[in-house]
Amino acid sequence: MAKEPIHRREMERAYERVSPFELKNRLIELANSGEEKSARAMLDAGRGNPNWIAATPRESFFALGYFALQECRRTWNERDLAGKPAAEGIAERFFAFARGAGRSLPGMDLLLRVVEWAIERKGFRPDAWVHELVDGIVGDNYPMPDRMLTHAEQVVRDYLVQELFGNAPAVPLQLFAVEGATAAMCYLFETLRANHLLNPGDQVAMMVPIFPPYVEIPQLPQYDFDVVWIHASGRAKDGSHTWQYPREELDKLKDPRIRALFLVNPSNPPSVALAPEALEYLVQTVRIHHPDLMIVTDDVYSTFTEHFRSLLSALPYNTVGVYSYSKYFGVTGWRLGVIAAAEDNVFDEHLRQLPEAVKQHLNRRYASLTMDPEQLRFMDRLVADSRQVALNHTAGLSTPQQVQMTLFSAFALLDEQNRYKQQTRDICIRRLKRLYDGLGLPVPEVPYSAHYYTEFDLGEWARLHYGDAFTAYLKANYEPVDVLFRLAEQASIVLLNGGGFYGPAWSVRVSLANLDDDAYGEIGKALHRTLERYVAEWRNATDG
Repeated sequence: MAKEPIHRREMERAYERVSPFELKNRLIELANSGEEKSARAMLDAGRGNPNWIAATPRESFFALGYFALQECRRTWNERDLAGKPAAEGIAERFFAFARGAGRSLPGMDLLLRVVEWAIERKGFRPDAWVHELVDGIVGDNYPMPDRMLTHAEQVVRDYLVQELFGNAPAVPLQLFAVEGATAAMCYLFETLRANHLLNPGDQVAMMVPIFPPYVEIPQLPQYDFDVVWIHASGRAKDGSHTWQYPREELDKLKDPRIRALFLVNPSNPPSVALAPEALEYLVQTVRIHHPDLMIVTDDVYSTFTEHFRSLLSALPYNTVGVYSYSKYFGVTGWRLGVIAAAEDNVFDEHLRQLPEAVKQHLNRRYASLTMDPEQLRFMDRLVADSRQVALNHTAGLSTPQQVQMTLFSAFALLDEQNRYKQQTRDICIRRLKRLYDGLGLPVPEVPYSAHYYTEFDLGEWARLHYGDAFTAYLKANYEPVDVLFRLAEQASIVLLNGGGFYGPAWSVRVSLANLDDDAYGEIGKALHRTLERYVAEWRNATDG
């Protein structure tokens, strides 16, 4: 095949300018089109939704629901109508149910352990704890407190400390339960802007590659931030990517004009956590040169990396943490996430330092909430802003969602041997090996990798295997996304462009979570065939 026609390159260039998730829709159309495709199943490794679920804590959720409805009918039972569950004596009734009529329900063993653990280890009052679970799963009341249910917040806090703080001592945390990490992003950007902690034209730093909306949101007209890129340009001795941030990149954070830093850790798509030495250098850079820097870290892939430590742990004063349950527990449809901040944090300090005129403006914004709006903390402003302030009294994540979040958290806390964690890690590692076996390449040894995605850099592959001449030919004659179109058209395989995640332009992202194991061998073989076609075209061109 000759080099790509001009009109095709123009089409591909147009798609390089849109979000990779919009490009994915076009690739899916191509992968599914044509009669010759009808007998071939599409393999979509473009999306990060895992194909597993955490079953046991879901079973506990439904077992709890069965007991909760009995409690409601105990209060008032009139055909299709029941009453609100009563708190007095509910723990005793639960234990009798769990050890009697409900003992055969799937998930009841875990549910009983969770309830007993929280009473014995957390010191929860039995009736108050069980009633929160029961009333929460029934969903008959507004969330109260609106930021997060009282017992749920304590259990989820313990889970976050376990997963994000490593062996470091934890600081007191405030939590806000939200509709997944996507809602957390929206709420954070809006509150930072509405409270003049970030203003149009302000410089913000992005550690890239990164989930594209973290860059796309700041470019919207209402934000219009000036983005400073911090690239994961680290290389191993053989020239391969380590996906770490060299000191010269982290040194950009010494610039006092940068107001905020955003990162996904482990990264998306390289799926690599900050190395301890990079984390420590970043910490010292902030403490010495930029102690008032605001940091937002999204740690959704943390559970897939051993010995993970979040910036929320290393720099708690400066950092707001975002965590989503979606990937680890296979729960994207539930929309479960949480925003976490230390009790003592730089966001509150920045609010205190705002000019008097701005404070008066914000006092009017939050006047309906309190007689002293100037004392309203950043986290409480997040809650209010999530409901346009005026609807603050109806704010908060739905209570059934908070109950499911609590059960997921307790399940992980009680899994002291980390059996479930190791199981999910093994799935991703197994699929990575099959992908690279299909490619005919050794599995890259990248320290601190979560293995949830892999980012395969065609430019690096071309240079390492065929030299600079072939690499130059590839870049001169094809667009970086051309390989994605070929895979969709010729093999019904959908991947995403790494350049769309602000990574190397010639890289592709493969999700290792969302397809059966055997699919990754097929993807590797198809990618290998496509790469070899480029080589054959180059040889034909140079021989001619």
